[in-house]
Amino acid sequence: MLGIDFFVGTAAEAVAHISKNGGLVVAPAAPSFIALQDDPNYARAIADADLAIADSGWAVLFWRLLRHEKLTRVSGLALFKALLETADAQTPRNLFFILPSEKAKIKTLEFARTSVYPITAGDCYVAPTYSECGQPSITDAGAPRLPEGEARVGGEKTPTPKAGIEDPKLVRIIEQRKPNHIVIGIGGGMQDKLGSYLKHQLNYRPAIYCIGAAPGFVTGDQIIIPMWADRFFVGWIFRLFAQPRTLLPRFWSARRLPGLILRYGRERPTHFKR
Repeated sequence: MLGIDFFVGTAAEAVAHISKNGGLVVAPAAPSFIALQDDPNYARAIADADLAIADSGWAVLFWRLLRHEKLTRVSGLALFKALLETADAQTPRNLFFILPSEKAKIKTLEFARTSVYPITAGDCYVAPTYSECGQPSITDAGAPRLPEGEARVGGEKTPTPKAGIEDPKLVRIIEQRKPNHIVIGIGGGMQDKLGSYLKHQLNYRPAIYCIGAAPGFVTGDQIIIPMWADRFFVGWIFRLFAQPRTLLPRFWSARRLPGLILRYGRERPTHFKR
């Protein structure tokens, strides 16, 4: 859909696949599909993903109504819970969280203290406020730096993804700790760009999950969403009541999604210049 190959399978199968192979996981929400056309850095980050899950209930429903085809929905919340059910999640230093605020960090550590997960303050990083920084080039760690616009994949030159953001301090911390799983929960359209940046900057290949607010639904940083609400595509209602000023403009932007599906179908949307 819209140039994205979505994973077909369960949340547990998705976690097993990315745990074995490493790489970048993305879970576009309905407003994020609009950014595929409006934000070239975001579109590049999504194209750089190794696994995409159909997190958006609206996208799944619109696709079924307008294209008469079924997408397998795997929510970010279900994916995160499936990750927590693995043995890896119960091993010290295997989980690393990139969080939006000190409050989110406190909630994550409180959750760890009342559960079986050995998450410490060292496993949490409060992200700064990222801004676009001139579309920095990123190449595979350890490879000779190539001219802008090129990267190495399997020894061959390919187009270099451009993240639009960078965080060398975070790269140093992760390379020192080397967690198997990196959970990025900052949202706001930046998580996928950061995930793509980390994928190419790190000197090893962990699983990188760009799942936005999903960890907060479990740790208590966000409003708790029952699994029945997530299963029936109405979790967004709970979120909207909790954060109407923040989320209403984002959800309103999703009104353009049916038009994108009708116009582009399986193809990637072209960049829209205002």
